[in-house]
Amino acid sequence: MEKFFKLKAYGTKPGTEILAGFTTFFTMAYIIFVNPAMLASTGMNQSGVFVATCVAAAIGTLLMALLANLPYAQAPGMGLNAFFTYTVCMGMGFVWQEALAMVFICSLIAIVLTVTKVRQSLLLAIPRSLQNAIGGAIGLFIAYIGIKNANIIDFSATAAGLTAGDTAVPELVKFNNGPVLLALFGLVLVIVLLVFKVKGALLIGIIASTAIGALLQGAFGVSMAMQLTDIKFDMSAVSSVKEVAFSFFGKPGLGSLFTDPNRVFLTIIAILAFTLTDIFDTIGTFIGTGRHSGIFTDKDEAALKTGSGFKTRIERGLFADMTATLCGSLLGTSNVTTYVESSAGIGVGGRTGLSSLVTGILLLLCVPLASVAGIVPASATAPALIIVGVLMMGSFAHIKWNDFEEAVPVFFTVIFMVFSYSISNGIAAGFIFYCIVKLCRGKVKEIHPILAGTAAVFLISFILQAIQSVT
Repeated sequence: MEKFFKLKAYGTKPGTEILAGFTTFFTMAYIIFVNPAMLASTGMNQSGVFVATCVAAAIGTLLMALLANLPYAQAPGMGLNAFFTYTVCMGMGFVWQEALAMVFICSLIAIVLTVTKVRQSLLLAIPRSLQNAIGGAIGLFIAYIGIKNANIIDFSATAAGLTAGDTAVPELVKFNNGPVLLALFGLVLVIVLLVFKVKGALLIGIIASTAIGALLQGAFGVSMAMQLTDIKFDMSAVSSVKEVAFSFFGKPGLGSLFTDPNRVFLTIIAILAFTLTDIFDTIGTFIGTGRHSGIFTDKDEAALKTGSGFKTRIERGLFADMTATLCGSLLGTSNVTTYVESSAGIGVGGRTGLSSLVTGILLLLCVPLASVAGIVPASATAPALIIVGVLMMGSFAHIKWNDFEEAVPVFFTVIFMVFSYSISNGIAAGFIFYCIVKLCRGKVKEIHPILAGTAAVFLISFILQAIQSVT
């Protein structure tokens, strides 16, 4: 163990690493319930996605442990699964098999970029202000989804005294029904637990809300998708993964993704958004936590920028991350990425792959609980979405809001992403307004060619969509 993980070299001990592994697991385990519930909205089998989530997360985390010797856990990313569900499937009109095909293509592109110097250009293309804007905006978007799933805001026309077809003005609901009260209970509970720095607060909130929902089954309007008697603590429910695994080979899926000329630009934009978000989310987590804890040295960061191969842990970690996304798409889930919740384990001393090895094993042990996924109501997972949004909005602190030149593209990234219910629209708006501001200021040289080209693709797509709607 000492020889493989080099514990002494990184100033740690087996007990510390094991504790870190458990801490990371309980901090990020909420995803095994939230992700299936979210992706099930696209028509995917919820139990199947549960198994895919656990196995893909375990594979990615074990790769991080054994290949890169890093204390990072991986799982389907919050934000990326929202983009998969609410933008690609519900907004753009793709079926879930086609969305999985996009994730598969994204993983192949990302792997190529990870092992070549093209990655350096990608890192330099998007300014730090827009990276922070995208991260914070996705957090706000996720919180918005959580509030919507909790039914705290009524979006119906009739709620505002309007007739069908009129534009509804969202309004706060009356707190007199079970699902809303259950969601509020879970939200307050999670907030209290986080205030007292209880590990696994999100997971505890989900479990507690689900338990209360089961006790109130049939009362105050509370209903569960499954009954407690349907739960099986064995491997029989694992077979449900066949409903989603390897499902995108053929039609619908890879075979239908580029067959419609009217959707080609839309498909490319979605794949690009998947790829960029996945890559920068991982890099942000690595650099943000690694620099603070001393896991990564100046040599590691220099290697990331120059693309020196697999000589350092950070290079191998990036490869493990992208390989996990490939495995996830094959198993039947959205992009797997490095979890910022890993910072919880790092905070208690995790410095090597031994801690992520422990986390990966714990994720595998969750597989027999596949049948439990269906009993978790939206009211129980909604608070987790809201709180994840709160945590992700910390990126806004690094934005110079008093600098109008920086604030404009950041503002429109956030506004278009949240108000149009589309992550890609937000990224498009940010890129386009960034180019406009720089052109007006005569700072054309500050616009990276890749960012300019991406903004042009977004703009052309909007024009084509407008022409298509007129004709």
